[in-house]
Amino acid sequence: MSKRVSYAVIGAGPMGLATAKTLLEQGIDFVGFELHSDVGGLWDIDGPRSTMYESAHLISSKKMTEFADFPLGEEVAEYPGHRELKTYFRAFADKFDLKRHYRFGAEVTSLVPLGGDGDGWSLQWRDDEGEHEEEFAGVLIANGTLSEPNIPTFPGEFAGELIHSCKYKSARQFTGKRVLIVGAGNSGCDIAVDAVHHGLCCDISMRRGYYFVPKYVFGKPADTMIRAMQLPMWLKRRVDQKILKWYVGEPQTYGFPKPDHGLYESHPVVNSLILYHAGHGDIGIRADVKELDGHTVRFRDGEEGEYDLIVAATGYKLHYPFIDKKHLNWQGDAPHLFLNCMHPERDDLFMMGMIEARGLGWQGRHDQANLVAHYIRGLKEGSSTAQEIKKKKANGFSRETGGMNYLKLARMAYYVDKQTYRSRIGKHIKALQREMA
Repeated sequence: MSKRVSYAVIGAGPMGLATAKTLLEQGIDFVGFELHSDVGGLWDIDGPRSTMYESAHLISSKKMTEFADFPLGEEVAEYPGHRELKTYFRAFADKFDLKRHYRFGAEVTSLVPLGGDGDGWSLQWRDDEGEHEEEFAGVLIANGTLSEPNIPTFPGEFAGELIHSCKYKSARQFTGKRVLIVGAGNSGCDIAVDAVHHGLCCDISMRRGYYFVPKYVFGKPADTMIRAMQLPMWLKRRVDQKILKWYVGEPQTYGFPKPDHGLYESHPVVNSLILYHAGHGDIGIRADVKELDGHTVRFRDGEEGEYDLIVAATGYKLHYPFIDKKHLNWQGDAPHLFLNCMHPERDDLFMMGMIEARGLGWQGRHDQANLVAHYIRGLKEGSSTAQEIKKKKANGFSRETGGMNYLKLARMAYYVDKQTYRSRIGKHIKALQREMA
């Protein structure tokens, strides 16, 4: 086992690929590790830990999601499905010659520091040939945020089938069944629409109300229209809320509970069909689950219903099983990192893609990767700008929320304001580029 100067990149999904690409552009040697046999991450439904389902599509339009230097083709739908996106990521990897840097079928099992900052990391992995160990100068973790299910527990026992949405793959699973979807986020609403067409009946249980955004407004993807209005957030929220109220009405009109938060303080549901089916009575709106009793589900408002299948669309937890939490500056529900990616005390460990923001897209994540790659190069070359960033992250910082009061939920613990975040990232990149030009 020999000490190396190269870095390790864990994951070959969208974030891992963006990280690999930017490291290559900055002349930084790395080795990639990917559990699956090819690139694409969760967008490859055949991947061992993919949480994709057959009807899954983007909830943001392709123009707002794609990598800027590798646009999706004109022939691709505005909201492409997972099959098109798997092809897209494989083409991206081929375009920038990324695959030859990866070890596929390699599951990272352990990541242990060799000492203090700068001493590097010992990485262990397994593949078909057995167990392996190697030392790296640094590690960039890009294994995604949507693979470890957040499985709820309910009082009582259910006589039917209860699954998390990560086990949902096809609407055929609903055939001949009375279905209850627990959770009304984007996946929950997508799955409920599937159940309407294939199950005997479908209800959706909601703990709180949500704002619903249609995918199209005036014949154009809604997020492209929202992007066109460059307004300060306090005014933008008012304008967007007025547009939503005028265009789709209040959620309560369709039987949904009134949201207990302001627009954008939680991720809105981007789905045109859920409102249609709720308005037509195809989907019953239920309160939060109180208890299970055989096939009966009792809700907190005193109502009850009979079901054969419960799908818990209750989201995912951040999950990095190969590294001790103490090495990630974990605070509350997520690691607390400068710009959601840089450890305050170490320059040989980076968390890539632990970020969510309305409209951030893959380009916003590419920006993050670009900053980290420039930063690593800057440290190697003695950049004063890199040293300034090092001091900033060591002296304390807050998340780039842009003043938004996001809900205190685990899934919002790493949420940022896109405009604030990308502006901050962009300034650091430009400063590093000027100095190292």
